Amino acid sequence: MSYTSRLLIIQPLHITLAPMEGVVDYLMRELLTDVSGLDHCVTEFARVTDTPLSVNAFYRLCPELYHNCQTRNGTPVTIQLLGSNPEMMALSAVKAASLGTKAVDLNFGCPSRAVNKHKGGAVLLKEPETIYTIVKALREVLPERIPVTAKIRLGYDTTELAVDNACAVEAAGAQGLTVHARTKVQGYKPPAHWEWIAKIKEHTRIPVTANGDIWTVADAANVVGISGCNRIMIGRGVLRNPLLPLHIKQQLTGLSPEQQWRDSLAMLQRFITLAKSRADQNSPHPYFITDSNRYIIGRVKQWLGMMGKTSDRALVLFQQIKRLNCSQRISDTLLNV
Repeated sequence: MSYTSRLLIIQPLHITLAPMEGVVDYLMRELLTDVSGLDHCVTEFARVTDTPLSVNAFYRLCPELYHNCQTRNGTPVTIQLLGSNPEMMALSAVKAASLGTKAVDLNFGCPSRAVNKHKGGAVLLKEPETIYTIVKALREVLPERIPVTAKIRLGYDTTELAVDNACAVEAAGAQGLTVHARTKVQGYKPPAHWEWIAKIKEHTRIPVTANGDIWTVADAANVVGISGCNRIMIGRGVLRNPLLPLHIKQQLTGLSPEQQWRDSLAMLQRFITLAKSRADQNSPHPYFITDSNRYIIGRVKQWLGMMGKTSDRALVLFQQIKRLNCSQRISDTLLNV
């Protein structure tokens, strides 16, 4: 049986939008979930140090808290925390729960050197006991109705502790686990080792979400077939093809490159319109676009740069706008493509 066929059998397939720091913010989550295909989003991580996070920090991170912790179309959003101080992580989680989050996710997978240097993210994969302590601290103070989940990699520099870390998350009381199928040292270098997710799944009973190198409908079918998971998380693949979750759900394997490009271009144009409207909105809790021109320029260039890795049309357009410093000129360029 082919993996594509297996994708048809394992239902329902649950797709989460990955929390990409500096990329997928509130506005991007709204735009991408409006297209459909996504079942869940996780925020960029909030870094917890020696004090609990403030109320304002949570609202900046997750403006969806004003709307029952959902995007405009009703897609649930989970707040993600990163840190190594169990007490402060727990107090921050309690505050997030009081503000309305429906779940709290813990980041044990961030490969950033700066984050790891301060004992956050993937460096904790060297210490399963610390991971256990942090997860346990949250589970003990949060109401049962608030699930605690975690994201890990296969390890820091080896896969030696992959199963131990997963089991530590489960033993501490977490209700879900996402596994990025690479070590910290491997970063984002292909391939993702999906077979390791299957090994982890064999040793755990909580729901496991597979993550890493899901760029196409065929990749989604393969990761489901190899890992045995009916939950996947997609990050960079959604930036290259904003309609990928929808295509996976509909299994549109025959969509032409031209149509994919036109659909992606329409998403970029909609993003600019949405960003401008939110910046001009006189709202009691405005989104944090204080400089819409700079924000739009940065995001469109970032997005087109990612698309250009697999689309010649996107690469050409990126070259046309990469030196522009006016959002209106960028918008006009997109409209004339």
